[in-house]
Amino acid sequence: MALDAADKMEILELAARYNHAIDFGDGEAWAGTFTEDGVFNGGPQPVTGHVALAQFVAGFGSQMAGARHWTNNHVVDGDGDEATHSCYLNLIQTKDGGNSVITGRYDDKLRKVDGQWRFIERNVTPDPKD
Repeated sequence: MALDAADKMEILELAARYNHAIDFGDGEAWAGTFTEDGVFNGGPQPVTGHVALAQFVAGFGSQMAGARHWTNNHVVDGDGDEATHSCYLNLIQTKDGGNSVITGRYDDKLRKVDGQWRFIERNVTPDPKD
């Protein structure tokens, strides 16, 4: 069965919770947007599993204080308890006057676990530099 409007809205809210959690340094909340064995591919090495994901936020916060993740142009597709999501990313560094640090795209695989949507895998693809 195709995803209904409620499922799509829950996935958009998941993406927003992900952004808020990492921007405000809440590693447990950020890791909670993933499945227990979830994978984040957004750096030199994949980050896998709840503990590693939660710890990743501490390192991110020490390097990117004042960061704000802005996402738009969301596309959600799926069937049953599996979905895909993609959106554009603009990572802004507020402490340096609002400069864009990176632009790119998220490509995600999601699963509904115990009635809640979670990222199985979240991939960041930066836009090429000119």
